[in-house]
Amino acid sequence: MDLLRTDLFGRLERFYDAVPRDAARTEQHGALVLFVREGAGWPFYARPRLDATETPSLADVAAVRQRQRELGLPEAFEWVHEMSPDMLPVARSAGLSVLEAPLMVLDPAALPDPGTLTDVPVRMLDATEPGFAADVAARRAVAAVGFAAAGTDRGEAGPAQRDAAMAELDEAALDEERACVADGRRLSALAETPTEGALASGIAMRVRDVAEIAGVATLPSARRRGLGAAVTATLARELLAAGTSLVFLSAGSEDIARVYVRVGFRRVGTACIAEPTPVTP
Repeated sequence: MDLLRTDLFGRLERFYDAVPRDAARTEQHGALVLFVREGAGWPFYARPRLDATETPSLADVAAVRQRQRELGLPEAFEWVHEMSPDMLPVARSAGLSVLEAPLMVLDPAALPDPGTLTDVPVRMLDATEPGFAADVAARRAVAAVGFAAAGTDRGEAGPAQRDAAMAELDEAALDEERACVADGRRLSALAETPTEGALASGIAMRVRDVAEIAGVATLPSARRRGLGAAVTATLARELLAAGTSLVFLSAGSEDIARVYVRVGFRRVGTACIAEPTPVTP
């Protein structure tokens, strides 16, 4: 691996290790570190320790899975294949299914104006606005409906299903969200119209000058309108304006990766996400 790629992947590894630490405690299990969220919120994962000198073993994976079950957490592992290539056969030998997601980095020179991608306005969420709680609830509802029907194909689920998925956030989760948005650690965006409401959403997580765009979702009934690309481009522009020098994301499939290519992202590697293989009835 050349020096430029080594530096790139090193920055990504430090980001992956840092981003959960504001909201989680850590447990070391051999060459793996398990991030355990403190309080409400989306559960974190286990990944190779930043300072590990050995590849995580089958015993390390088994110990983490046992601990995750004890804590009532999903049995989830994440890593960058180029940095931990031997983790893939270990995870598979443990009976885990591994998603090999295109890992993509933004070329700022290729970033388009979001207005050229769709005619639907995209706005950033403002933690100081009175409607912030409702905006966060809408963003999460769009994501829930969108990810329930993964992919890029149009579908039936739309605003009615989004409204049914709306849930009030508890105060602790809302306070955490507001604090993260207020200090720039998290950015959130919504694409919406006055008649249809929120149609697409996404977030970005930032640690110093590195940021990951994630959770980009579109209601199935609103797909093929450029909304996911516009949300991604809007988040990327905001990140660059804030001084972020490395913006990256992981695409859920090759089809989804093609959406991000339109926004100026280029594949540099593979992000692996491992979970137990679903049991077929």
